Amino acid sequence: MATEDLVMMIDKPYFTVKLHRSLLEVDLKEGVKKKLEDVVEANPTLRGSLGFLFQNVIPLDVSLKDIESVELDEKGRVKIIIPHRKDITIPLEPDESRKLIGKLNELIPIEKQREIERMLASVGAASRRAGEIDEEKARAISESRHEKWKGGGPL
Repeated sequence: MATEDLVMMIDKPYFTVKLHRSLLEVDLKEGVKKKLEDVVEANPTLRGSLGFLFQNVIPLDVSLKDIESVELDEKGRVKIIIPHRKDITIPLEPDESRKLIGKLNELIPIEKQREIERMLASVGAASRRAGEIDEEKARAISESRHEKWKGGGPL
């Protein structure tokens, strides 16, 4: 994602949160990622339980158009609700959480509207192309009938 569309960045000791106009990124810092990998690989019990979580959650990139809602949980953390996925909680300080939630609530509707416009444009283009194909078929049929009529054959 380009840095010029970066709206907000929160740098924590173990991870970085980057909010872009159309995407939310949560990335672990290299030292922490390596330590987590070492712990999970060294402990077979943890590998079974945390390995799945580690594979599927870190790093995290979420398109804003996919987010259903964002809220502040009872501990002041950001809770992101995404349909058909486990909710995501980002452990931030309450004031950081409120700022991020405010920006997300500002950007999510804009990105959802853009997605609707993209879909409508795509449907419109497909519909226009289908109309062009129908016209081409009609023209081909007409020309075929005209050729048969000129030749005296049955229509």
